[in-house]
Amino acid sequence: MAHIYIFSPSSAVRDKAAFRRGLQRLKAQGHEVEVDEAALASHMRFAGDDATRIAAIGRAAASGAQVALISRGGYGLTRILPGLPYKQIAKAIDGGMQFVGLSDFTAFNQAVYAKTGCISWQGPALGEDFGCSQDPDDIMQACFDDLLLEQGEGTGWQLPKAQAQRRVVVKNAPLWGGNLTVLTALLGTPYFPQVKGGVLFLEDVGEHPYRIERMLSQLLLAGVLAQQKAVLMGQFSSYKLVPAHDKGFKLGTVVDWLGTQIKAPVLTGLPFGHVQTKVLLPVGAKVDLVSEGRDALMVWGHL
Repeated sequence: MAHIYIFSPSSAVRDKAAFRRGLQRLKAQGHEVEVDEAALASHMRFAGDDATRIAAIGRAAASGAQVALISRGGYGLTRILPGLPYKQIAKAIDGGMQFVGLSDFTAFNQAVYAKTGCISWQGPALGEDFGCSQDPDDIMQACFDDLLLEQGEGTGWQLPKAQAQRRVVVKNAPLWGGNLTVLTALLGTPYFPQVKGGVLFLEDVGEHPYRIERMLSQLLLAGVLAQQKAVLMGQFSSYKLVPAHDKGFKLGTVVDWLGTQIKAPVLTGLPFGHVQTKVLLPVGAKVDLVSEGRDALMVWGHL
């Protein structure tokens, strides 16, 4: 089975029970699980001070593990991007290591892609996904297993009925994206990939639709969205509408508005985000995307 290295590049681990459950489940699956020496460190809200977390990323890259998996997201990677050991990370990826995470890990994915061109993954976290109180989601687990076996070649999902009429075909386009808040915060920095003709995927948690629209507007006005071949909307979860104030303004309103602003197709329903059912997505990989009726399929082949 696989050698999995657990590290904490962002917020401190608060839910120690979920952390332990995640370790136990991975070990029960037969994996060799190595835990970074600072995985449970704490400094203010972070998993150790900046130097500690940078060093943890370096140790992950040097571990020889098949997968380097974050313990959790939160916040902390953006502030240490200038200090990341990009050459060491690229060497590890070239040697077969897969860095996996989501949420705040979006900053790592985009920076590594912008600085090295290497592929890293948006996917599960130890505590949130493997350490959840119920059994891990079957789809997430299957996608993770495929990654370990080097068999994952794509993903498919079903579109809403309203999107069933438009056929979409995109070929050989770089896949990139992740958490919308983190991605937008990188705009205008050296860590924001300059992707043209790409497939951009987005998700977020706890953000009201008007905030989602505001961030999309920033990407739109900066010219980023007009340069993409497709925009994929993942799961936008854990927000509350205020009916008396919103008066019908909802996430669907934002999606409809976005569709009027760009020529590229905007496809929704991608099973990815701060939800239990999530696929793994290779940031920086070239993909083919097709939708026919309500069926959407994205393929990246064997990496």
